[in-house]
Amino acid sequence: ILRELGVEFRTGVEVGKDTSLAQLRADGYKAFYLAVGAQAGRRLGIEGEDAQGVMTGVDFLRAVNLGEDVKLGGKVVVIGGGNVAVDVARAAARVGASGVDMYCLESRAEMPALGEEIDEAMAEKIGIENSWGPKRVIVEGGRVTGVEFKKCVSVFDENKRFAPKFDESVTKLVEASAVLVSVGQAMDWGSLLEGSAVELNPNKTAKADATTYQSAESDVVVGGDAFTGPKFAIDAIAAGKEAAISIHRFVQPGQNLLFGRTKRAYKDFDKDAVA
Repeated sequence: ILRELGVEFRTGVEVGKDTSLAQLRADGYKAFYLAVGAQAGRRLGIEGEDAQGVMTGVDFLRAVNLGEDVKLGGKVVVIGGGNVAVDVARAAARVGASGVDMYCLESRAEMPALGEEIDEAMAEKIGIENSWGPKRVIVEGGRVTGVEFKKCVSVFDENKRFAPKFDESVTKLVEASAVLVSVGQAMDWGSLLEGSAVELNPNKTAKADATTYQSAESDVVVGGDAFTGPKFAIDAIAAGKEAAISIHRFVQPGQNLLFGRTKRAYKDFDKDAVA
């Protein structure tokens, strides 16, 4: 459908390596939409994480879905409690693991994974261990042999912000032949922004106007997870629509990117305050 609309696809091209934004500008392109997503797995930053047999859940799922010859044997530990972590655990069970256990900071009631996802994982005999956080990966001969966990006593502070607290005196050693880390996704811009004035936030998302999505470079518009951090697909689709409006106005002389674009923010009524 997009081809019929006149869109040209150029595959196998890495901007920042095979070409650059500057070169594309020289080729006549007037605006750019950067929506590369949060395609990298987030790391834990703990001892032993670089050992053989430890990989991010995102990389693992990508390899499985691309049909690569992924084989796991023995006991597999999945670190994380979200829907992606459940997908990782279920996929691990299908590629040879003799047993799969999920370990997450949250209690069962606090787990971000949907209830039906958890039920389906348990139906496949995947173990779920709640209120444990990874302390270190145990390594022998360069390869993972287990994980040491510490007891998590709370995940959120009084303002519902993520601020886990641990009882360091309560630990558990868990045997593992592979560890799959699924604690969120992160940005990996590669060389895309080299020589660019586009600014990044501490979490590596791009800084841009909240309404127009225009970055510090006027001809560069950003959107999706690259702007907001990991969210739902429908949020990225909505961002694409708004970005298209900004780009269309930008390349047309005399247009204002903000005119008529009133934010319709949803605000829930406080039902208890209604007489």
